[in-house]
Amino acid sequence: MPYRLKRSESVPGGLKRIVGEQIETALKQLNGKNTNRDEAIHEARKSIKKIRGVLRLVEPELGTTYRVENDCFRKVGRKLSEFRDAAATIEIFDDLRERFRRDLGVDTLASIRHGLLTRKRQFEQQAPIDQTLDQITATLQAASKRVKTWPIQADGFAAIAPGLEKTYRRSRNAMEPLPSYARPDNYHKWRRCSKYHRYHIQLLQSVWAEMMQAYASSLKDLDTWLGNDHNLVVLRDRIVAEPEFYGKEREIDLLLSLIDKYEKLLRESALSLGERTYDRKPGEFARLMNHLWRAWKSQPRSFEKLVQEKQGKQSKTNSQRAA
Repeated sequence: MPYRLKRSESVPGGLKRIVGEQIETALKQLNGKNTNRDEAIHEARKSIKKIRGVLRLVEPELGTTYRVENDCFRKVGRKLSEFRDAAATIEIFDDLRERFRRDLGVDTLASIRHGLLTRKRQFEQQAPIDQTLDQITATLQAASKRVKTWPIQADGFAAIAPGLEKTYRRSRNAMEPLPSYARPDNYHKWRRCSKYHRYHIQLLQSVWAEMMQAYASSLKDLDTWLGNDHNLVVLRDRIVAEPEFYGKEREIDLLLSLIDKYEKLLRESALSLGERTYDRKPGEFARLMNHLWRAWKSQPRSFEKLVQEKQGKQSKTNSQRAA
């Protein structure tokens, strides 16, 4: 099922359904027949982040339950990240090499990629990955049973309004003081806040007007750019920590210069887009979403069907373009 609320269900029921589906998706990825373990872990990790997005949305409603469940899913996410980071580092290296192939000329930085692959294999051989995934499976199965008892009492927009506005405010505040040369931790904080806000908009995608579809697209671009920035930071740290393992000094210097160049591009682009994306004040944004919510709830079913058909056609078109 899509990661969104349906008009025919209550907010508490819808959010519990969505969390249950994301847990099921993560379990299928971790215990299914996907032969690409890196991809399976990546997809499972995305489901865990989406669950934490739901938790943030109803944090005021959950009370102490929020701290318990957020801690549970945060720990699961961190365990998965230990296995995901090595693959993400190779992916961003390949992206960097492709993007700046003209700068590289005949130099392929092959020794550096070989070193990254070697370190990934060594980690996977030493880490108890099967045992860890079994533990995660047991944790998610137990969590699935608890979701049904989450104390979400309010319904309608009132159930999500405080969390929606709070996350938007956090994202906006995390962006405002950032220069392009800020510490990596500052950009990583903004990325986390913006990602949760993006998930909240995704949950509410059924209420979207045309303008909100463009807004969601901007949040997706921000997430991609800030995610690539973080992966570049991880890549640089690994290379700098043991440069002798990854190749010749000339190749290391070239790679680090390209990382700096790409990082600058990503941060300047993210800041420019962020200023336009978060141009509304939090209260104004919350009022807009409340207006869209009420319009969605009052629209005739015939109109809703037309919108769903249009969204389905657009999704199919986007998939074809991506292919």
